[in-house]
Amino acid sequence: MPVRILAIGDIVAKSGLSFLSDRLRSIKKAYSIDFTIVNGENAANIGITPNQAEDIFASGADVITLGNHTFNKKEICDYLDDCPYLLRPANYAPQVPGRGWGVYEAAFGEVCVINLIGRCTMPFGPDNPFLAVDRILADTSCRFVLADMHAEATSEKLAMGYYLDGRISAVWGTHTHVQTSDGCVLPKGTGYITDLGMTGPSLSVLGVKAEQSISMFLGNPHHRYEAAGGACKMECAVFTLDEKTGLCLSVETMRIT
Repeated sequence: MPVRILAIGDIVAKSGLSFLSDRLRSIKKAYSIDFTIVNGENAANIGITPNQAEDIFASGADVITLGNHTFNKKEICDYLDDCPYLLRPANYAPQVPGRGWGVYEAAFGEVCVINLIGRCTMPFGPDNPFLAVDRILADTSCRFVLADMHAEATSEKLAMGYYLDGRISAVWGTHTHVQTSDGCVLPKGTGYITDLGMTGPSLSVLGVKAEQSISMFLGNPHHRYEAAGGACKMECAVFTLDEKTGLCLSVETMRIT
């Protein structure tokens, strides 16, 4: 039987987390999902708390990935060390808390999940993600390997997709909160999409109140981000993998409202 992986775009604010909690289990059942990865780095608007991570797991996520806001909530640091199912980017400095990849038991066998962060416009000075993923792949023999490339530049995400083509099962982009229309299977068999999108307020600018974002672009003094209200959406992708080879058979993108 093919293996079906659900990857969900960045959870934004309490409303996005609530929407995930309400919908995820029914979505997993409807689409016969075998394993679920959720990017949770914006669950607290900027960052994530241990309680929010627990809520995401309770909703049905198997693994949570993060990104450039990993350490915005300091209380997450000990939790990152304690919880192997919560990943921060693997190419961060080695002394920071947590881990960047893991191998997990699933009904279909072992699956390796890797969290990477891009370097274009990212202020943290991470290591080269291309070299970092090479080191990780040298250390795992898993048939099923999945990667979240948390990055700003579409070129960097596309380059990573082609770099990993045929070497892993699927790679998807997160961070920009806008779902792209390029979900596909790359020539050598790796599933790919440049950005999954986001899970949070539909009528917003990346989850933030539109008027606040407009004010920033007008040059007004910056204020703490406030999540927009109203109805929510969940943007995600389902990667169907070949049970024998681990490579991708199809990619289906979804926007659930």
